[in-house]
Formats: sequence, structure tokens, C-alpha cells
Amino acid sequence: MKVNAITLRKGHVIDYNGKLWAVTHSEIMQPGKGASVIQVEMRDVKSGTKDNVRFRTQEVVERARLEQDDYQYLFNDGENYTFMNQSNFEQLNVPSEIIGSPGVEFLKEGMQVIIETHEGTPLGVELPDTVVCEVVEAEPVVKGQTASSSYKPAILDNGLRTMVPPHIETGTKIVVRTEDASYVERFKD
Repeated sequence: MKVNAITLRKGHVIDYNGKLWAVTHSEIMQPGKGASVIQVEMRDVKSGTKDNVRFRTQEVVERARLEQDDYQYLFNDGENYTFMNQSNFEQLNVPSEIIGSPGVEFLKEGMQVIIETHEGTPLGVELPDTVVCEVVEAEPVVKGQTASSSYKPAILDNGLRTMVPPHIETGTKIVVRTEDASYVERFKD
């Protein structure tokens, strides 16, 4: 599908010079003289090499067609994560680099995710926005700290560290944002 270069955003996949490239960053630049351009940082989907390309904003680029399907996480064998398609029950192995970190730490057996594929090759895994984790280690509250602005470090059941409010103790279940492993709220049963 042909689109104007100005519409490129992080996560889009384009066909450029005969290869598939995933956009990792885009910025519109307006020089004092001349036409606006868009600076695009992208990563080759197959080899992982990065490149910076500058397009004129009205230039047309080819955006790759991706299939998005619902999958259920089954298990991992150390380096690959196995998912099952919810419509045809086929299994798909996805390398951990495609899922990213944080991301692989949040996967739990039976979790529903969306996987983007291009001609059967997985390009990205979209986790739910938030997940429930249990705090396995939290520092004790220091008397005299104000509750409004102070956070303390805590370790979650998946091994990730995050900052939590002082009232959160070991054994408490909390809601965590999968994008950056940040605290959202205390889990309500």
C-alpha cells in the first residue's frame, strides 16, 4: 500500500530498496529554507541492521501489508517462544529479540497476545497494556517520608525491578504497564 512518507510512525513496516524495514523512530524536520523532510530511523527486519533515511514529506513509500492474528502463549525453550494461533491452532515460534525486553518477562502461560506477521514471518508481538504481578521483595517504609512523592524499589515475581508507593508490601499484587514495567495501581480482587 502506497503512503506519503509524512505518515510514517514507529512500528510501521515499509518495503524500501527491496527489503522490509521496521520504523523505530521518525521526526519531521522543517529547515528554514526549502521543503520539510522526515528523518526516519529504521531496522532491517531480516538482518537487524539499522539505517537513517531522509524522505521528502510528499514522497510516496510502499508500506508492507502485515497480518495481525490472536495468539496464545504456550511455552519457551530458552531462545524461542511458542504461540498458538487462536483461529487455526497452528503453532508459531518467535525469537526473544522480536518480543523485546521488558516483554518476555511478562509472558505467562495462556496469555493472549497479537502477533504481526509478513508472509508467515513474525515481526512483532503486542502484549496486553497491563498485567498483574506479585511483589516478592520491597524495602521497608522509612518513617518521615511523604507518601505523595516518594516511591521505593521493589522486585516483581518475574524478576523485574520497579518503583512502587510506600504502602505496597511484599506479597501485594499490583498492576504493571508492560511497555516500561512501571507501577499503575494496586490489584483489586
